[in-house]
Amino acid sequence: MPEPAEPRWYLGIRPAEWESWVDDLGIPDGTPYLLSPRFVYDVALNSYFHRVDLMEGPLNSQINRALAMARYFNFLHQSRGGKDWRDATEADHIAYQHWRRRDLRGPQVDGGTWSQEVSHVHQFYVFAKRWVGEVPIPQRPRRESSKGEKGRRTRRDRRGKTDTVPATYAHDEGGEVIEWLPAASYRRWRDLGVLGHGPDGLPRENFRGRWSSRNGSFCDLMVRTGMRISEQSHVLVTEIPTGPGAPGYSRFWLPAAIAKGGSARWIYVPAVVRRDLTSYALEDRQVVIEEARAERRYDKIRRPIVISDPSRPDTAQYTSGVLSGSRIDVRKLGPLERRRLLVDTEAGLEPAMFWLGESGMPLAVSTWKDMFTDANKRCGEAGTDLRAHAHLLRHTFAVITLEQLQRGHIAALGEMNPAQRLHYQRIFGDPMDWVRRRLGHSSQLSTLIYLHALQELEMETRMALVPNTWEDPRDTPLAVLGQDVTPADLVLARVR
Repeated sequence: MPEPAEPRWYLGIRPAEWESWVDDLGIPDGTPYLLSPRFVYDVALNSYFHRVDLMEGPLNSQINRALAMARYFNFLHQSRGGKDWRDATEADHIAYQHWRRRDLRGPQVDGGTWSQEVSHVHQFYVFAKRWVGEVPIPQRPRRESSKGEKGRRTRRDRRGKTDTVPATYAHDEGGEVIEWLPAASYRRWRDLGVLGHGPDGLPRENFRGRWSSRNGSFCDLMVRTGMRISEQSHVLVTEIPTGPGAPGYSRFWLPAAIAKGGSARWIYVPAVVRRDLTSYALEDRQVVIEEARAERRYDKIRRPIVISDPSRPDTAQYTSGVLSGSRIDVRKLGPLERRRLLVDTEAGLEPAMFWLGESGMPLAVSTWKDMFTDANKRCGEAGTDLRAHAHLLRHTFAVITLEQLQRGHIAALGEMNPAQRLHYQRIFGDPMDWVRRRLGHSSQLSTLIYLHALQELEMETRMALVPNTWEDPRDTPLAVLGQDVTPADLVLARVR
C-alpha cells in the first residue's frame, strides 16, 4: 500500500520507520491480518494473530486459520445482513454450515475441510469471549472412551466443569479412498499438463510455457521423494543435490524448521531427477538471477540474511536490525526467513532458495498450487480425465515405493551374508517403517493407509501399475546412502 506523505501525528512514526516499528514489536513476517469490507483494521480481532503460540506455528497453519475466519466473516457480511463478528449467533453458524456443506450453490466441502474450519473459528471465539460474551457455535460435551466399560463418558476439566466441543463437527471425515497415480499415468499427466505436450506425446507448437521444464522438475522431485509442497518449496540451493553424483540415489537433509511437525529427515533423490535439477540450476535459474541482478532487485530485500562463505553453506549472518552481525545455522531458519536468505557468490548476491520465479525471487507455495490447477486444466482440454495435486503426488510416492520395497525385501536379504544383512536392515529395516521415515510420519499408523491401498489390488494389477522401471532405493550402494541418522554436526550442536 502507498505510504502517507506525512506521518500521522498520533502515531509519531515516519513512513520509512513502519517496517522497523513492526519488527520491534516482535511481529514476524507473514503474520496474517484481516480487514473489514470497508478496509477497517479491527485491533481486537487481529490481536488474535499476535498470540505467541500462533506466531510460532507453521506458516500454512496461520494462512489456513486466517482464511477460515475470513470466509465466515464474509458470509456474515454478505448473507446475514452485514453482521459484524461480534454479533454472530448460533443461527448464523448453522446457516453457514448449510451453505458451506449442502447448498447446491455453495462449495459443498468435505467433512475434513469443514471440521478444520469450524475448529479455527471456534478457537478464535474462545479467545474473543471478552468481547462477545459467549461462543456463537453450538456446543456439546466432549466424550471419551471409558476403559473397561461399554459406551462413552463425558470428560471434565480440572475444575470439574464439563469440557465442550463444537456440535457441528462433521461425521463423514476420514473415510476417503487414497488417490494415487500409476507411474505411466503420472508421466502422461506431467507431459500433457505441465510440459505442454500434445496427445501424440510431442511438444505443442502453440504452447508458451517458458517454465515448463522447471515445473516438470518440481513435480518429478515431489513424486519421487514424497515431500510436502510446503517443504519442497523452501529447500535451498545449498541443500538440494545437483551436479555430478553417484548412480542410483543421492540424499540431503530436510531440516526441522521447514518440515511439517518438525519431522526432519533424509530425502533420497534419484539420479535421473538430480540431472534435471542440475539443468535447471545451471540454466533457467541463472538466467533469472542475472536479470534480477541487473535490475538490482536483491539490493532491495529488507533485512537480508547472507551466506557470505559458500564453502560453509550452513552458516549465515544477519546484516541489519538488532541481530546485525550475529550468525545463525541456516538449518534453523523457517520458511519466511529463508525468503530473505542470500548467497554471496563471485558473481554477486543470489537467493538461497532453489525455486525462483521470473523476477528472480523465491516462488510462493500458492504459485505452485496454481501450477497444478493450470496443468489439470490443460489435461481436460486435451481430452483426458487425469487430475493431480501436490498431496496426490506424495501418495503416489508412498504407494509405489512401498510396493517396490516389499517386492524385493525378502529376495535381497536371502542373497546376503549375516554382516551384509545386518547393515541392510539398519538402513532399510521394515519397508513400512522406511516409507514412514521418508514421509515424515511420527507414527506407522499414518503410513498404513498406503498398505491398505495396495491390499485392495490384485497382484496382477499391482505388477502392472508399479513397473520395475521405477528406480528402487536399493539401487544405490549402502555405503553411499549411509546411516539414516541425524547429521553429526546437528547432534553436537544440541549437546553444546
